[in-house]
Amino acid sequence: MSENRYDVIVIGGGISGLSAAKLLTEEGLSPVVLEARDRVGGRTFTERNKETKWVDLGGAYIGPTQNRILRLAKEYGIKTYKVNEKENLAHYVKGKTYPFKGPFPPMWNPLALMDYNNLWRTMDEMGKEIPREAPWRAPHAEEWDKMTMQELFNKILWTNVARQFAKLFVNVNVTSEPHEVSALWFLWYVKQCGGTMRIFSTTNGGQERKFKGGSSQISEAMQRQLGDRVKLQSPVYSIDQTRDLVEVKTVNGETYKSKYVILAIPPGLNMKIHFTPELPPLRNQLVSRVPMGSVIKCMMYYEEAFWKKKGFCGSMVIEDEETPIGLTLDDTKPDGSKPCIMGFILARKCRKLCILTKEERKKMICDIYSKVLSTEEALHPCHYEEKNWCEEEYSGGCYTAYYPPGILTQFGRVLREPVGRLYFAGTETATEWSGYMEGAVQAGERAAREIMCAMGKIPSNQIWKPEPESEDVPALPFVTTFWERNLPSVGGFLKIMRVSTVLSVVAVTSLIAYKKGLFPRT
Repeated sequence: MSENRYDVIVIGGGISGLSAAKLLTEEGLSPVVLEARDRVGGRTFTERNKETKWVDLGGAYIGPTQNRILRLAKEYGIKTYKVNEKENLAHYVKGKTYPFKGPFPPMWNPLALMDYNNLWRTMDEMGKEIPREAPWRAPHAEEWDKMTMQELFNKILWTNVARQFAKLFVNVNVTSEPHEVSALWFLWYVKQCGGTMRIFSTTNGGQERKFKGGSSQISEAMQRQLGDRVKLQSPVYSIDQTRDLVEVKTVNGETYKSKYVILAIPPGLNMKIHFTPELPPLRNQLVSRVPMGSVIKCMMYYEEAFWKKKGFCGSMVIEDEETPIGLTLDDTKPDGSKPCIMGFILARKCRKLCILTKEERKKMICDIYSKVLSTEEALHPCHYEEKNWCEEEYSGGCYTAYYPPGILTQFGRVLREPVGRLYFAGTETATEWSGYMEGAVQAGERAAREIMCAMGKIPSNQIWKPEPESEDVPALPFVTTFWERNLPSVGGFLKIMRVSTVLSVVAVTSLIAYKKGLFPRT
């Protein structure tokens, strides 16, 4: 058994852990990164083969306001490109396909339109009350945390059309179901990503761009920079803080010692590690209460992008309980080669369909693409790739951990709280774009600065460091129309109609009474 001493041990070689180690190294400290897998990148994973050139089977999308990950990409010379959205998007509902432009499908039913508009407006308004750094301090925190998003939808929505899309909105963004997640947590999640428009949009939103060559390049570049400080196939099973130095042991017989440790893994994976002394009660209970989302990412390749000939860009919003895919995006290479449609099997559908074979899922996906795009060409792909993140031992799911009702207000405050010389990173601990690559960078760098502060190298007011806006990917404001701001909700409209009806009855009755001489003519 060999022994290795460092200033900081970073557990987890995803973007968050590597970002922490990179910053510590640049500040003259000596970190080591212990990664359980045989690769870096964590929940980002770029597969390379002759059929695809490269394909992102994990986290892939970036966009405006994600300035830290864009800064890293620029530092390493990694280019970005825009996801295609030039042609129409397709909205498939009740067996029919409707072309549209913009982030959300339009609603033609007036009541559904009012419901739909009120949904986004209400979620954004509620989000304004929630502090990014401490959602448990929101004025209505306990009330909203006890409520699921399903219960919130039941309170504010009147039409089945809006309820159905609201469910898909939750599925797409956090790979879980409305009845599973706390309303407080989900409203915070949307808010810290910039609101409903920013989180769901492709153009000017969270899905605007990808990295040319794949997202794993970011982690691989940091790995090269850190050199032999990154140890692969080194799952940690023990952390002991009872001595002068923290002692960390791996399953392959290595022992590492350091002054500090950063845990840059999903909260639930803390349960794979034996802590001495034990974790504090709230931290120990937190890690068993925040499950991971469920998703299978599916990439269907074709000889040509036939959807463009039909006037579609490859983005589809599919509302059909019997079909596997809920949302797609064009995943063709920026030079037009390797035509591909990326689709997500989300939440309940992922759990239902993960028992099928890869070929069975492939056929189901081809069938729905054929229906939505009205062509048999969709039935004949030349290649198929998929990644079921639920079976990943060192992720447990994707995209991120979610909070069931009642958990955030009781346990959330200890999420980033150090335990002795143990500090916490990982995208779940971020306050901007948590759940994304951007959040992973923010969390890793913040944890590194917390340690530098503990060492006396920086003051505490430098721990949370704002990031300048990317010059290459500027964020444009989302402008709402007068009607989007002022259109009544369905409930408000019905109240107006009731008042209007009462006033009409009073007016007619008064006129009749006046004509009959029942009112004095003064």
